[in-house]
Amino acid sequence: MSDRQSLIIELERSIEHGSSQKRANTLRRLTELFTGHAEQLSDEQVELFDDVILRLAREIETKARAELARRLAPIDNAPPSTIRNLANDEEIEVAAPVLMHSRRLQDADLVDIATKMGQAHLLAISSRRPLASSVTDVLVDRGDGDVLYNVAANASASFSEGGLAKLVDRAGGDDSLVSRIAERPGIPPHLFHKLVLQASGLVQQRLLAQASPQMRAEIEQVLAKVSQEIDPSVPAPRRFTAAQRLIGMLHRSGALGESELYDLAKSKRYEETVAALSVLCSVQVEQIHWLMNGDRIEPLLIHLKAAGFDWLTVRAIILLRPTGRRISAKDLEDICDDYSRLSYATARRVIGHWQGGETGLQATG
Repeated sequence: MSDRQSLIIELERSIEHGSSQKRANTLRRLTELFTGHAEQLSDEQVELFDDVILRLAREIETKARAELARRLAPIDNAPPSTIRNLANDEEIEVAAPVLMHSRRLQDADLVDIATKMGQAHLLAISSRRPLASSVTDVLVDRGDGDVLYNVAANASASFSEGGLAKLVDRAGGDDSLVSRIAERPGIPPHLFHKLVLQASGLVQQRLLAQASPQMRAEIEQVLAKVSQEIDPSVPAPRRFTAAQRLIGMLHRSGALGESELYDLAKSKRYEETVAALSVLCSVQVEQIHWLMNGDRIEPLLIHLKAAGFDWLTVRAIILLRPTGRRISAKDLEDICDDYSRLSYATARRVIGHWQGGETGLQATG
C-alpha cells in the first residue's frame, strides 16, 4: 500500500471516530506541515496534501475552515481543490481570504463564483489584484453600490469596453462612484463626458479642474450643449446667424415654403433647416434648436403638425436631428403612425395652450 493510501485511510478513521475538536487539531497540524514545506513540495506531494486537507476541511466547523483559508490564501502553490472549495464556501469569513488573495484561483473560478454567490463574495473578489475584464464584467453586472465603488477603486482591475460603459451607466448620480471612476486612467473621452454630465455641479467643477486642458475644453462644450437642450432661453450658437440671413432673404422674396424646407432637410443643412422652421412655424430659432435636440420627439411633432407639414417633410427633419442616427426603421414607422393620428386641430390647440394666447384656441373652432 502506498504512503498516500495509508495516510488517507488513517485520516478517514480519524474523521469517522474522532470528535470535531480532534479533527480540527489534526487539520491544523497537517496545515502547518504543508505551509512549512510548501516551497519544496512537488506537484505530486501538493496533490497528496490536497486530498487529505480537503477531506478534513469538509468535516470541521466554520471557525476552523476560516483559519485554514487564512493560512492557505497567501501560498502560491496551495492545494487547488481545497482552495476552490474554500472560495465557494457560503460563509464569507471562510471564502473571503481566498477570494481576495489566492493566486490558485483562475479567472474562470472567479467568474463562476461571482455569477452565483451573493454581494459579500462579490465585494471580496472586487478587492483582488489583479482583476481580469472577464471577472469585472460580472461584478459590474451583478454588484451593488459597494462592489461597484470597490472595483472602480481597484487600480489593477481591467475592464472591457462594454463593462466600463455599463459601470458608467450604473454610476448614475452617485457622486462618490462618479469621482472614483473618473480618477481611473485611460477613460475614453465619450465616457468621461458622460460621467461629467451625471455628476453634481460641485463634482463637475472638481473633474474639470483635474482634466487636461484639451479634455477640459471638450467637457465645457458638452456642458454648454446640455444647457441649451435643457433651457430653451439660452441663446442659440452664433452659427445660425448666417443661416437666418439667408432664410430671411428667401422668405422676403416669397421663395420659402415646405418644398424648400424639405430640400434643406434632405441636404442635411441643419442651420438653414432650423432657421426655415423658425420662420414657417413662427417660433424663435432658439426654441426650434432646443426642440431638435430634445430627448422627446413629441413637442417637435406637435409644432410640425400645427404648421401643416407633410409626413415626407417631417421624416426628413426627424432624420436631421442630432439624435436621428439612432432612429430605426421601426421607430420611424411608429412616429409616422403617431403623426398621422395627431390632428391639425389638436396640435393647434396644444400650441395655443403653450403660448398662453388665443390663436390656438380659435383655430379649433
